[in-house]
Amino acid sequence: MTHQLFLGEPSSVAAAAEGASLLLDGDEGRHAAAVVRLRVGERYFVADGAGRRLLLEATDVDRASVRGTVLQVADDPAPSPRFVLVQALAKGDRDEQAIEAATELGVDEVVPWQAERSVVVWRGERAAKSLAKWAAVVTRATKQSRRARMPVTSPAVGLTPLVARVGESALTLVLHEDATEPLASVELPHDGDVLLVVGPEGGISQREVEALQSAGARPVRLGSTILRASS
Repeated sequence: MTHQLFLGEPSSVAAAAEGASLLLDGDEGRHAAAVVRLRVGERYFVADGAGRRLLLEATDVDRASVRGTVLQVADDPAPSPRFVLVQALAKGDRDEQAIEAATELGVDEVVPWQAERSVVVWRGERAAKSLAKWAAVVTRATKQSRRARMPVTSPAVGLTPLVARVGESALTLVLHEDATEPLASVELPHDGDVLLVVGPEGGISQREVEALQSAGARPVRLGSTILRASS
């Protein structure tokens, strides 16, 4: 069974060396001690969210923290290319389901998109709370999938900044029901950002498709069926 992974304080994880002692406290320490119920002698991972992963053996456990000895230090290489999910806001928790699955599959960044046909609207205080909720989903999925590098959760964008981002990317693919090019046939670049744009329940408008295409995006499809926004 794969060892549990927890997210530690970045500077402490970055400075850790084999043989050193590391304290996991705060929310993660409480979770490790009280929920996961680590025991002395058990092994576990602690990552900094930026690619460094430590393998530790627990030496002391109390109600709110775990202390362990570092057995191994590993650094996951930076991704190349970087995969970016541009997920349109969707009602219910469908957009959250999408970014959770994408994180578990290895995406490197998630970008909320306020599409024309999005039923949900992020404004003011709601925008900040919703973005924080997305970040929490990404954090949980990062730990669930045992990833040492946590995806970036970027601020929400409208069409204009998204078009600008498309122009800066190495490749942008737009999932669209009228596309003829299969996603599986696309040749990926070796580096740069690869954007995958997913629309809301009502689909991506013609104006949005044309704007994205004019910036260099390519419409593609997964297959012959139409999927939910969360899929």
